[in-house]
Amino acid sequence: MKVAAIAVAALGIGAATGLAQSPGAAAIDFRLKTLAGGTVTLAEYRGRPLLLNFWATWCKPCRAEMTDIIAAYNAHRDQDLQVLAINLTDQERMKDVRTFVSELQMPFPVLLDEKGKVRKSYALRGVPTSVFIDSSGVVRFVNPGPITRELIERGLAAILPAR
Repeated sequence: MKVAAIAVAALGIGAATGLAQSPGAAAIDFRLKTLAGGTVTLAEYRGRPLLLNFWATWCKPCRAEMTDIIAAYNAHRDQDLQVLAINLTDQERMKDVRTFVSELQMPFPVLLDEKGKVRKSYALRGVPTSVFIDSSGVVRFVNPGPITRELIERGLAAILPAR
């Protein structure tokens, strides 16, 4: 809990605010286009543990951590772990997004926050930021800034069913 409190403090918010990125709060639903051309809502993922990762192509730590996020996704697919990679498309060129996704062979949906609405509703202070949401739709862990394998595992422990 101490790490979650530090993460909340680093975002400059309190748990009592009820914002989507506050541990214990319900995650705010959204609808975004996918890089593949479809549309996704957060509500579609209710009932499954979910990691939201906010990223941008120009963010060096985003590139560095994505390999660990992909590895965690692949390692926990049997527990129905879902990952949504939310790109800050309002600050990007689509060509760069497609190149990034292709180079890293991202196996999960890439969502395009074209107007920055989701970024704003989640009160993002920077990228990367990772938000771990349990199957009930409740935020359990937030990591503003680069995430390590250890912090990924801590976040997953808060949202995945016990093995």
